[in-house]
Amino acid sequence: MSDGRGELSVDERYMRRALDLAERGWGRVAPNPMVGAVVVRDGRVVGEGYHAEFGGPHAEVAALRAAGADAAGATLYVNLEPCHHTGKTGPCSQEIVQAGVARVVCAQAETNPGARGGGVWLQEQGVEVELGVLQREARDLNAVHETMFERRRPFLALKYALSLDGRLSERPGAATRVTSGPAIQEAHRLRAGHDAVMVGIGTVLADDPQLTVRGSVQPRVPPLRVVVDSNLRTPRTSRLAETASDAGVQVFAADDVPDERAAVLEARGVTVTRVGRAPGGLDLGAVLASLGDAGIRSTLCEGGGRLGSAFLAAGLVDRLYLFIAPRIFGEPGVRGFQGDRGAAPGQWRTIRVRQLGSTTLLVMGPGDEPDPEDEHV
Repeated sequence: MSDGRGELSVDERYMRRALDLAERGWGRVAPNPMVGAVVVRDGRVVGEGYHAEFGGPHAEVAALRAAGADAAGATLYVNLEPCHHTGKTGPCSQEIVQAGVARVVCAQAETNPGARGGGVWLQEQGVEVELGVLQREARDLNAVHETMFERRRPFLALKYALSLDGRLSERPGAATRVTSGPAIQEAHRLRAGHDAVMVGIGTVLADDPQLTVRGSVQPRVPPLRVVVDSNLRTPRTSRLAETASDAGVQVFAADDVPDERAAVLEARGVTVTRVGRAPGGLDLGAVLASLGDAGIRSTLCEGGGRLGSAFLAAGLVDRLYLFIAPRIFGEPGVRGFQGDRGAAPGQWRTIRVRQLGSTTLLVMGPGDEPDPEDEHV
């Protein structure tokens, strides 16, 4: 969601609150989407809630319970079309009608075919329904949900910690701490909201990372730790291999690598998955497809530069998290963006800008091509 909020209409203001509430479910509600709801009657908020835990009450139910009798004749603001099916909980659409809500304002329609239909059913019951208020912000918030149902593959976010001159480290193979403090805390929060955390073999050899979540937000399910390692160079003594029995580790390797190398890692509890080679490395589409088949809906790729650039060139990056530190590395620092653009979008739009101590976080998504009539400066 953009932080450049500007002047909002009444509906947008309450929807903004619903979106802010929804984000509190980060890391706790997957595979469900994040949803927040606000109940307003006579210009006053009488109840609000959010989906706090997978399997728990949905946002609409939480908000209606908070509103009580004041929900009758009120307007309900919710960032996703109310569900109209029975899963771990009952249909929110029926709860809304039973509460006597007069009007429902939704940011976006449900993309899950098994859950949609609530808006139409509410209209049939005489409830006024409005759709599309802050729709782009709502889609950005639940982009994982959108990607799985619209593109039929896992959502991929690419996270880089960069110097001002776009470098990931001071020199190849060198472990370099680019950011600190609040930026590191935010990086761990990002891990908590994804089903898998991925790095390339270069990062494993340089940094020996654990890729675990260590922060204030603890995920409901710890993310799978993934390494893209064409030739199976991951050391059996790496921290990933040594902790594979505690939390899952999956290494993707080329299908022509000798079985003996795989056996060494598998003996430590690492899952080795073979995929075909592609120019410059592995078939990254096959990597994502394999993760999707295993139930992984979202992956946070933490680089390095070769792997991140390959995902970009393949047109598979859905979100950029760029932590920009006020440092300059120069040569021979490792560039974050390498090679040709390939199928990567030529234009990215800013979703959010945050200041984390001395580090600036840019959250970006693929955007529309710029209008040729826009004034250039």
